[in-house]
Amino acid sequence: MSELKDMKHLLHTCAYHPIEIERYMDPKNPAILKFDAELGYLHQNHCMKDGMEGTVTLGTYDRRYYNRTMINYADQPCRINTYGDSYTQGAQVSNGETWQEFLAANFREPIRNFGVGGYGVYQAYQRAMRMEAIKEVAAENIILNVWDDDYLRNIDAARWVRVAWMCRALPRGKKDGYPVHGFPWNHLRLDTDTGKWVERPGMFKKTADLRKLVGADNFYNAFKDDQGAQLYCLREGGEAPIEESEKLAEALGVKVNLRNAKTRQAEAQKLHLAYGIRSTMYTVDKFRTWCKTNKRKFMVMLSYDVPTIERYFKTGKRFDQEFVDFLNREKYLYIDTLPKFAAERKVFKGTNEDFFNRFFVARAGAQVFGHHTPPGNFWFAYAIRPELLNWLDPKPPAYRG
Repeated sequence: MSELKDMKHLLHTCAYHPIEIERYMDPKNPAILKFDAELGYLHQNHCMKDGMEGTVTLGTYDRRYYNRTMINYADQPCRINTYGDSYTQGAQVSNGETWQEFLAANFREPIRNFGVGGYGVYQAYQRAMRMEAIKEVAAENIILNVWDDDYLRNIDAARWVRVAWMCRALPRGKKDGYPVHGFPWNHLRLDTDTGKWVERPGMFKKTADLRKLVGADNFYNAFKDDQGAQLYCLREGGEAPIEESEKLAEALGVKVNLRNAKTRQAEAQKLHLAYGIRSTMYTVDKFRTWCKTNKRKFMVMLSYDVPTIERYFKTGKRFDQEFVDFLNREKYLYIDTLPKFAAERKVFKGTNEDFFNRFFVARAGAQVFGHHTPPGNFWFAYAIRPELLNWLDPKPPAYRG
């Protein structure tokens, strides 16, 4: 893969090709994502060859609220809503194979799945605010699942800026090439003058506006001055303006030196992560405050990608320690699955490769990361089950009497 040169190189690489957007907007071949001005997009029905052992997975969604179709006990009242990204959605497995459905079968009550692939914590929170305002789907128990990359997505004006660079080796601009996504959405930024968080709207109001990002010059002009894009370019080793990032570091109280070319990339990575984690703290505080005001129970759940888990096996260190410290300090109710994976690895007979092949499927199709296999979702469900049982009042029907 080519090394990143500068902002122009980054944004020219990311630019949408005409055929990609026209393919997405083709009414005769509905896309798997529905454009949404605030949230970027919502899931629609999909059937893709992206599952375990090359299987074709099927995901269907309620046409009213765009939650994933409930399978187990769907005719019963639902008191648990789950929000998050693709690890909440259950990417790369079919209906009935998500961790929510395994738990629902065990609990004998439904669990609603509002997960959307690619969402950050802030986008998941905004989705919750929209859904929890609807009487028919509002729930008394709310779970927010936070995954590895979700912290950074809060501050993406459009996640495609990062995704397109990460996936730059994949086919682009072809009829059957990579399906584009990561559309502009509402996001967070820190006002470096006041030190306060600002909730910014997405840049487009309608689907046809996506055509404004077609072509290298159009995409470049749209994001060349974007604080998040500049910081990402720096962390990937490219040249970009540093003034806004320096102001950001000062406002966050993060000591970095972006003027030393030799250490700039590592320093930018440090700042980028701190920015994402602080934005997540802001978001979960808002979410928990809303839940208290509206008499809802709120739980945070932490889930992880393979490299993070493997690193934890080897070193016992985690990239999100600042966020975990925050959850403890502020007395949040949360489930941490990282030590649960470590405990499972100790009793697992086989190599690390065997372990991860059982619980995770490799990325495929439109997926940027690999996700849990059906056995992985089954394990995940039973790993978090004890904490959920202690949390729910009254207990699920299967555990009463």
